[in-house]
Amino acid sequence: MSRFPFRDDGPPLLIGVVHLAPTPGAPGFGGDAEAVLERARADARALGDGGADGMIVENFGDAPFFPERVPAETVAMLALAVRAAREVAGDLPVGVNVLRNDARAAVGICAAAGAAFLRVNVHVGAAVTDQGVIEGRAAETLRERDRLAPEAAIFADVHVKHATPLGGESIAEAAAETFRRGRADALIVSGPATGEPAARADLLAVRECVDAAPLLVGSGLSEANAAELLAVADGAIVGTALKTDARVELPVDAARVARLRGVLDAVGR
Repeated sequence: MSRFPFRDDGPPLLIGVVHLAPTPGAPGFGGDAEAVLERARADARALGDGGADGMIVENFGDAPFFPERVPAETVAMLALAVRAAREVAGDLPVGVNVLRNDARAAVGICAAAGAAFLRVNVHVGAAVTDQGVIEGRAAETLRERDRLAPEAAIFADVHVKHATPLGGESIAEAAAETFRRGRADALIVSGPATGEPAARADLLAVRECVDAAPLLVGSGLSEANAAELLAVADGAIVGTALKTDARVELPVDAARVARLRGVLDAVGR
């Protein structure tokens, strides 16, 4: 059974990011939950208008993040934001990432709010992060996904950004473990931090080792490097490059989405 919610042919996929402003309970929350949702709707609308293939909602503004389980108010707000994005996204798949690594909450949001996929930063193995040591919970995540949201796809990072893997495995070995034993539906390779591009060598290593897995660039894709990186990967999850002036804290710019869409279409021809 393939759960991958996107087409498997044509030009590379463009999955935009809806970065939520700080949500209730987070240190930077401004006191107006509806304003958070309105910004989410606007960003989702701009992504759709610009030609994105889908989008993912994440609580980006909630830093510093909890390493795993997040509070109930965060889950509630993310569920509302996913629903808000879906209201304007039409038929485009909408996913969710509960930062830093609350896959269990993400599964619940898939079940309750209709998210089509979830991103898990540490699905197998363990990593040292600014939140401390985070351990993957693939066994729990897959069982809860199959119980609550059986059609939701799991997009799993390999050697995720803002982290150092605890094991000594290569990125190719980690990818094989994530896809084959962790049973992820798609793999993500990112650069070392938000907005920094993945290394083409890393993408090649993963592709050569796990050719059957849908492979996505997880950070740093831009008009300048898209042709190089997407000659290897099937698409990208893009946040910063789609924002006004390429500044992550600003709204999504539909014109920038459209320009990157055009670049990806050219890569696919």
